[in-house]
Amino acid sequence: MTAPLVYFPAVIRSEHESPIDALVALGVPREECMDMVAASWCVGAGAESCLLTEVDGGRAVAVLPLAAGRWAACNAYPEQGCGDPREAARRLAKLLKRGRRGLVGVWAGGAAGTMGG
Repeated sequence: MTAPLVYFPAVIRSEHESPIDALVALGVPREECMDMVAASWCVGAGAESCLLTEVDGGRAVAVLPLAAGRWAACNAYPEQGCGDPREAARRLAKLLKRGRRGLVGVWAGGAAGTMGG
């Protein structure tokens, strides 16, 4: 039995060439970044996975793939996660202000950590 997909809003903070660079930009220690990326490949998520974790005492952050192989470092809102991507997009629209950009992230349910999406 597979876990249901959960869609969540994510506000883009910056763009990077690799998921490791994006995680470092979010304040995740480099060694932990390498472990997260390697773990995402081991669970079969592959290079296009969403990486979701918590930093700074519980602040959720995510790294999401972009077009052309780039990666977005994002503030994530998994507490606003839902089973419908359209509803997640509606929730994201409420969060976007003053020209900010965002994405709808997706992961296969469960607790925060390395999540394939």
